[in-house]
Amino acid sequence: MKQITIGTNRTGMATSPLDSKELIEAAQAVPPTSPGSEADAAAVRAEYARESGTIGSVPPPASLKGMVKAAGELIQGRPPALLIDKLGERLQFERSGTRLYEALIAKYDAEGSFEGGPSRADLEAIRDDELRHFDLLRRALERLGADPTAMTPGANMIGLASAGVLAVAVEPRISFGQSLQALLVAELTDNDGWRMLIDLATAYGQDELAAELRAAEQHEARHLELVRVWLSNKLALDARGAPTTTTPQKAA
Repeated sequence: MKQITIGTNRTGMATSPLDSKELIEAAQAVPPTSPGSEADAAAVRAEYARESGTIGSVPPPASLKGMVKAAGELIQGRPPALLIDKLGERLQFERSGTRLYEALIAKYDAEGSFEGGPSRADLEAIRDDELRHFDLLRRALERLGADPTAMTPGANMIGLASAGVLAVAVEPRISFGQSLQALLVAELTDNDGWRMLIDLATAYGQDELAAELRAAEQHEARHLELVRVWLSNKLALDARGAPTTTTPQKAA
């Protein structure tokens, strides 16, 4: 497994005191290429925020059943678009989660794991949970008459937010052990997302759906617990300077 070592890192200025002195002097001598300040930049961003449209919308129901469902909930004063949007958001995150664990499995196959780290079977089990959760949400949207393939505003937003996490997992220079940090970010977000979705489903009177979501939340809580243990074990090994690589298990 790749180790963190002292090497020829030239990103800091301290490696070349003479050049860094000249760089600072040049920066002080040459004025900015355009006028303005941080306040001006903030004003431009605020103007863009006021003038831009929304990131998307929830499409109309895909079936007659969905239209009746939507109309009924509107009469009761609860906008059905909110529940559909948040189900779409969670569905998008579970799709990304499945891909995230697929990427980690590929790194495992290349590098192996470490003492106290995940096995291939561990990673596969969580990946399969993520895929099952995706299917749960797909079926929930269809029961509401919604289109699970539609990119809702929440789905669009969470896709952008999780792009960096997935980028870590697929970056070949980032080791298997380092990539577990991306899993921690994802699992922390996922756990809170499921809890909020359960609260929303309960508020909508969707008791059956809320029960299904609670079962998925219990899986996610276990995922988070495992990732925390793996990261703690990896850090302890690194701190001792102990060998960390174990032989990769072959796919079944």
